[in-house]
Amino acid sequence: MVVNFRVFKKCSPNGKLTLYLGKRDFVDHVSGVEPIDGVIVVDEDYKYRKVFGQADGVIVVDEDYKYRKVFGQVVCSFRYGREEDEVMGLNFQKDLYLVSEQVFPAPEKQTTTKLQDRLLRKLGANAYPFTFTLPASSPASVMLQPGSDEDGKPCGVHYYIKMFVGESDADRSHKRSTITMAIRKVQYAPTKPGKQPCTVVRKDFMLSPGELELEVTLDKQLYHHGEKIGINICIRNNSNKVVKKIKAMIQQGVDVVLFQNGQYRTAVASTETQEGCPIQPGSSMQKIIYLTPLLSSNKDRRGIAIDGQLKKQDTNLASSTLLANPDSRDAFGIIVSYAVKVKLFLGALGGELSAELPFILMHPKICHVEQPGEERKLIHADSQADVEMFRQDTVDPDNELEPLWKN
Repeated sequence: MVVNFRVFKKCSPNGKLTLYLGKRDFVDHVSGVEPIDGVIVVDEDYKYRKVFGQADGVIVVDEDYKYRKVFGQVVCSFRYGREEDEVMGLNFQKDLYLVSEQVFPAPEKQTTTKLQDRLLRKLGANAYPFTFTLPASSPASVMLQPGSDEDGKPCGVHYYIKMFVGESDADRSHKRSTITMAIRKVQYAPTKPGKQPCTVVRKDFMLSPGELELEVTLDKQLYHHGEKIGINICIRNNSNKVVKKIKAMIQQGVDVVLFQNGQYRTAVASTETQEGCPIQPGSSMQKIIYLTPLLSSNKDRRGIAIDGQLKKQDTNLASSTLLANPDSRDAFGIIVSYAVKVKLFLGALGGELSAELPFILMHPKICHVEQPGEERKLIHADSQADVEMFRQDTVDPDNELEPLWKN
């Protein structure tokens, strides 16, 4: 039996190193992150160092010096300022080396995954497996949408794998023998739903009897991207004021942890209505308002948090950030949250009454559905790899990687 699987491939400019990855999205399960497993292929003639001599004699090469060394790194690049503002030596980008290991010659034999076993069988003796593990507290891949007049690199958190030849992992790599491939660290929606969100706020008025009560309820705590959100609003007017207008909105909260005042909110969906208004004293009203937060409704709005991109293609609003411990936030991360806000307008003298209700907006967890009659078992037969190859025009990880061919 033959099974197809996708493999991402990229070569160094000199063609001596080739990187294979089974996927480029790695899931953060809050308690831990999926390991990054792949294979690096080193050209047979490139593995050995070249030793030159001009006189007759014998030279003894130490075993440790016999082979070139290939190092692998996982870099988290955090840009916190516009590229066009980098003048007078300023740099608004920090590169964090989360993993740095020698992959060839491998310091010790490691256990391999099924994907690595298949690639090793197909690629031969010059293929070497590697496995990198990201810290659980590392930030998720999030970008801040640039304005329509900005052309530089977008602010946010980006990840890429770097493979290079050197004497140590601190050596400055050469472009001709370096591979970089962008990856993402993503989170998916939890499987267990939380409690149904509900809040009640009341407002009393000076020199006026009674109070105004606003109750806001959501159908559930967890919503998926593109899903319609139903906001159940119940108003009980026991005061002598008149409710003239209702406004409902979905706000995206962004917290750039590096800055003390790096928190701001943006309305990504909103509506105003006077249906059922005015609400006179002693009356009540119950209403459901539906809103759908979409990136298509917020194009070219500067500062909107969106999911990290591997290519220049359409994406979506950033997912809510799940943290195991809110106090252990990474200093170079961007925390994203969502909340529903309902506001009642009572006129110039009456003021306003607002209620907020947080919720979670994420992608559903990807499940591989088996076809009827398909058995889930280890395939011992040869496999056909669906290879997506990338052109090595540059080692800049922020540039787009274009597929050359795909079988």
